[in-house]
Amino acid sequence: MSVTNTKWVLKERPQGLVKNENFKLIKEELRDIQDGEVLIENQYLSFDPTQRMWLTDLPGYLPPVQIDEVVRSGGIGKIVESKNENFSEGDLVSGMVGWQTHHIPSENDLKTMRKVPDVLPIPTMLNIFGSTGITAYFGLLDIGNPQPGETVVVSGAAGATGAMVCQIAKIKGCHVIGIAGGDEKCSWLKECGVDDVIDYKNSNVAEELTKLAKNGIDIYFDNVGGPILESVLFLININARIICCGSISNYTGEQMPVGPRNLTMLIVRRAKMQGFLVLDYYSRSSEAIDDISKWAMEGKVKHREDIQEGIENCPETLNRLFTGQNQGKQMLKI
Repeated sequence: MSVTNTKWVLKERPQGLVKNENFKLIKEELRDIQDGEVLIENQYLSFDPTQRMWLTDLPGYLPPVQIDEVVRSGGIGKIVESKNENFSEGDLVSGMVGWQTHHIPSENDLKTMRKVPDVLPIPTMLNIFGSTGITAYFGLLDIGNPQPGETVVVSGAAGATGAMVCQIAKIKGCHVIGIAGGDEKCSWLKECGVDDVIDYKNSNVAEELTKLAKNGIDIYFDNVGGPILESVLFLININARIICCGSISNYTGEQMPVGPRNLTMLIVRRAKMQGFLVLDYYSRSSEAIDDISKWAMEGKVKHREDIQEGIENCPETLNRLFTGQNQGKQMLKI
């Protein structure tokens, strides 16, 4: 089967927001697949803040994308040719597919591919039933262990993961304070049932937290790091749990990371601060999907997707996560 693949490869490491000239858009004729391989036609790409971190030459939970390598990205595609007994033509699969129109996954990548049931719109499957929902579910419930009546603060609360965390915390009977940027995103959080919302673009987060968290903070789901984390630490209760999911304020490389200067509050309050990766929970993903499916059917969780179109718009789509343009789960339709 003769197939032309269009792909973005890294040309140079970006500083700040990415630019088209940091990458090369290449067309190539793909080779024929071999025994045990499949050919995937990508349909939707997922865009997440961590992708910007992968473009820096810094160690992380996955190695940096190398110069002339395809830019790493999760997504969902359809198998258009298969020589693997575990996959059939027409199967929808999710996994690491990269910024490209087609993909022949390596043996290791193929092991991590998950079949996706063709029962809901693909954007929904990539959002609350994909890594977004799984991240929110296990991060909050496994590490945070929320109890009814506790106060939960979520930064990046209007993002795909943050919004799910807020709603799961409400389902568990918590008082939820969401931090987001701009009137539109704050209004969306109110629609999702969040008790109190702080607009970090138009107010002083530290002052607002002091007013709203009168009984202190029991759980903080951190998506941004930096000064907001520092403000939260001053207000944590005894045995508080801080869940480190992301640090978007430090991902663009425009300045040295800003860390909290008051980590001694963890000692004073006998609190726990723990990072986690959704990769560690994929073997248990059915637990999350079962509960999220039930909550969605009961109307207890809302979600929205921000869908850009066209493989040529990958760099611009990634930047939307850092300029605040995205409204919901950021993705791109090929």
